Amino acid sequence: MPRLFFLLVLFSFSLDVFSQQNGIIFSIEINKKLFSAPGKEGVLDNKLRYFVSSASPAIILLENISIDTIEVRNLVPFGISMQHVYITGLGDHELSRTHLFIPGKIPVNVICPDNAWELGFSCHTDSGGKNTAALTRRDRGSIQKGVRRRFETILYPGGSVKYKRWIESYAGTWQEGLRVIFQKNYLYDTTSFNNSLYERKDLQWIRHSYVMHLMQAWDKFLYDESDKKYHINEFIQRGKKWYGGDDVIGIWPTWPSLGLDQRNQFDLFRDLPGGTSRLKSLSDDMRRQGTNFFICYNPWDESTRRAGHLAGLGDLIKATNADGVVLDTRGASSRELQEAADKVRPGVVMYSEGMAVPKDMPGIVSGRVHNALYYPPMLNLNKFIKPDFAIFRVAEIFKEPIQRELATSLFNGYGTEINMFAPGQPDWVEEQYKYLGRTSRLLRENTFNFTAGIYTPLIPTTTDSIWVNEWKQENKTIYTIYSIIPQGYKGNLFVVKPKFGFHYVDLWHHKLLYPSKENDSLSIEATTNSFHQQFLGTNNEGEVDCIAELPELIVAKLNGDELSVNASKGTILKIWPGRPDYAKKPMLLNSGWHNISVNDHFGRFEGDFIIQLFDKDILIDETIVTIHAGVPRRISKPGRKLISQKAGTTIPIPAGMVMIPAGKFVFKESHGDEFIPYPKQDVESSFNMLPFFMDKHPVTNAQFKKFIDAAGYKPSESVNFLKHWENGKIKKGEENFPVVYVSYEDARAFAKWAGKRLPEEKEWQYAAQTETLNEWPWKQTNPVRRKEEVVTETLTVTSIEGIDSTVCNLGDGKLYPVGKYPQGANPFGLQDLVGCVWQLTDDIYSTGSYRYIILKGGSYFKPSSSWWYVQGGPRELHYRQFLLRVSQGFERNGTVGFRCVKGPVVFNK
Repeated sequence: MPRLFFLLVLFSFSLDVFSQQNGIIFSIEINKKLFSAPGKEGVLDNKLRYFVSSASPAIILLENISIDTIEVRNLVPFGISMQHVYITGLGDHELSRTHLFIPGKIPVNVICPDNAWELGFSCHTDSGGKNTAALTRRDRGSIQKGVRRRFETILYPGGSVKYKRWIESYAGTWQEGLRVIFQKNYLYDTTSFNNSLYERKDLQWIRHSYVMHLMQAWDKFLYDESDKKYHINEFIQRGKKWYGGDDVIGIWPTWPSLGLDQRNQFDLFRDLPGGTSRLKSLSDDMRRQGTNFFICYNPWDESTRRAGHLAGLGDLIKATNADGVVLDTRGASSRELQEAADKVRPGVVMYSEGMAVPKDMPGIVSGRVHNALYYPPMLNLNKFIKPDFAIFRVAEIFKEPIQRELATSLFNGYGTEINMFAPGQPDWVEEQYKYLGRTSRLLRENTFNFTAGIYTPLIPTTTDSIWVNEWKQENKTIYTIYSIIPQGYKGNLFVVKPKFGFHYVDLWHHKLLYPSKENDSLSIEATTNSFHQQFLGTNNEGEVDCIAELPELIVAKLNGDELSVNASKGTILKIWPGRPDYAKKPMLLNSGWHNISVNDHFGRFEGDFIIQLFDKDILIDETIVTIHAGVPRRISKPGRKLISQKAGTTIPIPAGMVMIPAGKFVFKESHGDEFIPYPKQDVESSFNMLPFFMDKHPVTNAQFKKFIDAAGYKPSESVNFLKHWENGKIKKGEENFPVVYVSYEDARAFAKWAGKRLPEEKEWQYAAQTETLNEWPWKQTNPVRRKEEVVTETLTVTSIEGIDSTVCNLGDGKLYPVGKYPQGANPFGLQDLVGCVWQLTDDIYSTGSYRYIILKGGSYFKPSSSWWYVQGGPRELHYRQFLLRVSQGFERNGTVGFRCVKGPVVFNK
């Protein structure tokens, strides 16, 4: 990190050669050596005499009393010190030298207004605890026998220069001292600030714009001579997919062609293909897609065909229906230019090529951080001066990745102008544009924090080389974070004061954050991704994070496949499977209460669901729910048909069924191997069960044959269908055996024909266990044990102890007629619940990889040569076994049958 190393060395050297003493008025460098002025007048280095007046603002007069030419620079009120914050120059960069010094931190390069490069600022706390902020600025017109340079003043023998010094008191942190000087007093650049232009509703759209492209008229993205067509719509659509589209596109048909012949700048617009009428239709079409159209104005065009500039510009705005004007070479607008636009129509914005200084800001509402300042300072104090002034950082994509440009624009809360004048579309452009999409989304969705909130730069952090800006509104605070730590960062970073009803969300990584206690305060965690160390000192360095304190307005809960979302405020909910992205479409819902099937809407997606609540286009809350990979969720829909019964009447019980009374049921479960996870949905949940009917026995071969004959049923897939029958007929003597070799679809078809349905798992288990949660259907006198006996290294035999062979089949491998074990009936009268056939339920579960049906009851088959087999035989009533779904033919087998239910019953008055 050579640049950072240089800064640290130079900073340390400055502090070593100078330490603040009481009464220091200012410090200054003379021929790059640091000196302090301890009183109101005196001589420094036997060369520079100084005098400080008592006026307000004070005048600091510097005179060269030596016979040598001297250089003076970096005048800092109260002097530099390791004990307070100050701003002055560091190093010898010709354009970008101003730095903010914070005790104990590396200096931060900052952007100041173009007429205040040499300013000095400091905050000072006296022994009585009074806070004072001071600013010094060079009086450019005061230089006698000297030369003004951007940061230095060269004084010849007898030469002099004056500085003005302002002092203000403040309460709170050093940022409040900065606010008094920069934000409230505009660096004393103007005695009054006319804010009327910023109060105009028609011009405020630009402050909420964050992506702009400027392209020259011969760019093929605009017009391609090979097919003689405009292609700007294709460019806009590409941008919508990558970064949410352009807020502004400006075209430039003038420089560097202007002056080739006698045509003036307005003529060149008229001579574009299709003329200004075609440009107008393009402008209108762009606006319908959410993109505003800018033209350019070259005030220096005085030597081509003469035309009045104001009238020419007004005519061009009218002819093209332009939304704004790029003012070439201008750092400010003028009343005449804005009025020329206003006469055409409202809402036309002036956009200066340079950044307006405070005294010019009342006349223009937008401007740029020019790319003449390559590798711009990290912190732009122009944004702090006037947060509602629309700033765009100019960036170019033709020569190198520009992640740092995009990251620092988010950090500073302003937009990006991609200037395409230099040709080239590198192969990495899509990656950079998608990064722009992530940063611009945060700027757009939180725009009022960046334009109308209370902005506090560089709040205290626990770690250096990572910085935090705070943007506060009453109901939302945004923290933008920029890091140059190549290995990335994860840890508590800054102190927060949580408010009741609010929570913290990492909007960059989309995760919920919880403050943790450190010493006597609460801190919040930040995370920044790593980047290759080779990018340090380039326009591809750095990473960001963005944290929000939001009101908790969304209530979201995931229960298996059902996502419940409720929001009583806002206008729209967005549900994203994974990180929001302009190339994806979220589920859109009105605010209110919603129950959503994840499987129906998001298929096999597993991961984080980002749930966002908006008031129109502004984010007001976000929460995250997660489906962990491999977790099963029930995707089958309850097939219940309510049976209405008049209160006080006797309920007729359908033939072959038993009445399951109402009751309270706590669902508990057990299962075998967890290699494929079993569902946790509903486990340990309590249910108030309505009465319903259940078949006394599993459905038999005879019953199923009656269904086939009556309904003419033919399965959609016939593999293994009723495989145990012979030539479509039931084997003699097996008419009352449970039907097997049927699929889930076969069973549901039978149930529908019979006016019934398959039971949900909790219904089957409640009917089997009753309210008392019996482990087995019959009254158990002895504990049941499963005994494992290792016969050989690969052979394990399992036997059941404690079950009487008169109550169920213990797993002898032989299927039997239903009703064979009446002693094994449960208290409700249900028979053949265990040890008969595995019984299908209506519950289908899905993960990103598998689907399966839940089976209950065990079966007559119990392989015992290995523990790895499905553990059959009679199974506890709370035991569940999955039946993995591949195809109907695959899942049809000789151990799986079913029984049906009907209802529930609802009593009416």
